[in-house]
Parts: sequence; C-alpha cells; structure tokens
Amino acid sequence: MKEDVLVARGLRKAYGDRVAVHEVSLALRPGEVLGLLGPNGAGKSTTVGMICGLTVLDAGAVTLAGGLSLATDEAGYKRRIGLVPQDIALYEELPARMNVELCGALYGMAPDVLKRRADEVLAMVGLSERARDKPATFSGGMKRRLNIACALVHDPAVLLLDEPTAGVDPQSRNAIFGNLEMLKRAGKALIYTTHYMEEAERLADRIVVIDHGRVVASGTQAELFALLPAAQALQLEIDGAPDDAALQGLPVVKRTGQRLEIGVVDIARDAGAVLTALAERGVKVRSLATSRATLEDVFLQLTGRALRD
Repeated sequence: MKEDVLVARGLRKAYGDRVAVHEVSLALRPGEVLGLLGPNGAGKSTTVGMICGLTVLDAGAVTLAGGLSLATDEAGYKRRIGLVPQDIALYEELPARMNVELCGALYGMAPDVLKRRADEVLAMVGLSERARDKPATFSGGMKRRLNIACALVHDPAVLLLDEPTAGVDPQSRNAIFGNLEMLKRAGKALIYTTHYMEEAERLADRIVVIDHGRVVASGTQAELFALLPAAQALQLEIDGAPDDAALQGLPVVKRTGQRLEIGVVDIARDAGAVLTALAERGVKVRSLATSRATLEDVFLQLTGRALRD
C-alpha cells in the first residue's frame, strides 16, 4: 500500500455565522485522482483553498508525506502543491511562455531548470507553437490548458484542479483529460472538483461528496453505487395499466402510464424473477430494456434534487 501523499483532517472554515466547511477529512495517494463533488455552495472551493494554503484554516490540519505542513514549512509545502483555480488566472498581455516562467520564478526555480520545464509543460498541454502569443488571443480552452501548465511548471507532487473544464469545448475537454491521465500514470496525485458527473466517472479513482460543508459519502464508485436502493433497472412497456395489487412487492422506481422502471441489484440474476412475477399477476410485458445507475443518480440521492443557487 502506497503512503498517503496528502492527508487533511478536520478542516473547518466559517465566515461569520456561516460555516462553509465543517470537519472535512480526506486522504490522497500517489497516482490517484480524488473527485471532490458537491452542489453549488457545498464548500468544495473553500476546501481546495485550505488545502493549497490560500484560505486560512479555522481548525484542522493538512500534511504532506514526510510530515510537511503549512505550519512547519509554508514555502516547502506550497512548492509541492499545484493549483488550477476555478477562475482563469493569467496575465493576458504577457506571452504564454512568460506566464509559465513567471509562475516558476515565484517558486525560486533555477533559470536553466525553469527553461526546460517551461518547454515540457507547454508541449504537454499542446501550446508549444503558441508560446510567444498572448493569452488575450487564446480561446477559453487554451487558457485553461495554459493554467494547467502554470500549475505544473514547478513539478508538484499534488495537483488541485477546481472545475478546470468549465466553459471549454469538447475537444479542449478531451485534451485536458488526456493531460490528467498522463499525470496520473506518472504518479502525480490529483484532487478534481467538477459539476460534470461524467468527468468524475471517467477520471476519479475515489470520490468524496460534500454537502453543506460536510462529507456525506466517500469511497470508490462501486462503493457509492452500493448506497443506492437499486444500481440497475428494468425498463418495461406493458399492456394496459395494472392496478396497485399487481405491482405490490415489486421495487417500482418509476411508473408513467404503461411504462414501468423496476430497480434491481443484479439484472442477470433478478430479471427473470421480475418477469415471472408480472406474468403470474396477469401483467403482459410488450418490451424490455435495461439500464444502470449513474454517478448523477448517486449524487442526487445523497444531496437531493432541490435547486442550489
């Protein structure tokens, strides 16, 4: 088992009477992507801010492998963290390469090392040919990729990404995914916040869901799916409209006219029993389809369907 590269325990942050984050704990291993999910205002960005040292903790602690922390060595701690912020953070009138080199200089990188690393990270995000151009001339996706290059130039052990694909087109999104998957294979540890459930399904090895500043669930995707009443479903079209007695005892998730959705744990094992039960009760099935739950189903189960503004 690999040693955790980052451990956050009991993080708390309040703004006046409003507690934004309350007792949030998480751990991150090398070569792992941890998805941090939650509705608007759940405390994701505040948690990221505390982990990277931009937001002062009211309570709790974050330590890196070897016991390094903001309290023991702030500069050393921050040199091992990279941040891709939610809002694009670039000097629009400086060339792309100069943006990257400026970030590296702030970490005290030697000029020869910085030159080599700037070349490497610009190539990684596909911006080598635009290195002399200003971000003011870039598309939104290119700016996002340049932000990733800036966060990586000092070769951090941990990369924090706060909604890094917001507002970008599918091509840029796929390019960013490719970059992150390459970093994961190289052993980097990533914390990734997003509102796009399909991104978390693709990238995350483990997921932490927070709501109202608290962790409401954490684990692998399989462990989160196990929290649902039914992780798979039979979608049936039937003749007529059966009465409630004919459906009694069956795990009906949704009923719309002649369409039924029945939740099951294992389609291969349970479908036959459901169809037999319906036939015995005089319910004729005209068509059958199957589906599985998604991470969005888990998310809504945990955090509710009410609007969050």
